Amino acid sequence: MQKRRKDKPKSVIQSAMNNTRKKLNKGKFNENSFEIVPLTIETDKIDNEFSNYKIVHITDIHLGQWITKEKLDGVVKIINQLEPDTIVLTGDYVSYQADKYLEDLQDSLTQLEAKDAKLSVLGNHDYWTNPDAIKGILKKSNIINLENEIHTITRNNKKLQIAGIDCVTEGKDDITKIEEKLNKNYPAIMLVHEPDFADTTCKLDSFILQLSGHSHGGQIMVPRIRTPIRGKNFRKYPVGKYQVNNMIQYTNRGIGTNMFWFRINCPPEITEIKLKKV
Repeated sequence: MQKRRKDKPKSVIQSAMNNTRKKLNKGKFNENSFEIVPLTIETDKIDNEFSNYKIVHITDIHLGQWITKEKLDGVVKIINQLEPDTIVLTGDYVSYQADKYLEDLQDSLTQLEAKDAKLSVLGNHDYWTNPDAIKGILKKSNIINLENEIHTITRNNKKLQIAGIDCVTEGKDDITKIEEKLNKNYPAIMLVHEPDFADTTCKLDSFILQLSGHSHGGQIMVPRIRTPIRGKNFRKYPVGKYQVNNMIQYTNRGIGTNMFWFRINCPPEITEIKLKKV
């Protein structure tokens, strides 16, 4: 794959910032830096078999920038302590220097433990670096990467569908493939890196929830107005919980940061989701 030349200056900046981080000894893991955010989804669409079902969601790791191997290992330990039924990851595992961090990424992600499944989709930064290599790392880590596909979890012949849309920013999304594979008799959850795709997902009645990232919560949160920073594919649903027709859209603030390492009132997030039958 030919990498994008426009990201070369950013790679140089990343190296400079990483050198500064090392000198300041800012790569250590601090559990208190990460917020576990509870999210309960109450719905009559799930069967009793999936009431109290737990999904843990992380996104936007950007390993090699603010997130170091030590920090990611700490996040993995937090996730495993939550004892999730399923773990989902919604893209941007690296930024501009993918090849440099692939071995560390695999070593950390392999340690994730889930009762049923570990599922993922790719984000724009994954496509801007080395998507084939990242897909390979996910596979070696026993994580199923969904490219406009559906993974079905079955309990006592009842089903929960978890779909994954490929990167919207790069035009890889294909909702038609999802619709063709969707069993309309059972509920579904959508994974997609870009949150504004919720306006498409919500048109399919089976979906009770969409989980996304991409925005980092803007990295700045202001009381009442949430984040003033919005961009392509995260203008409408930049952070937190939204009701979109009959579906909930939830935008995770992300684990890592991209070019700038500061966060104001916007700590990195691990989302703990519980489904409740009503």
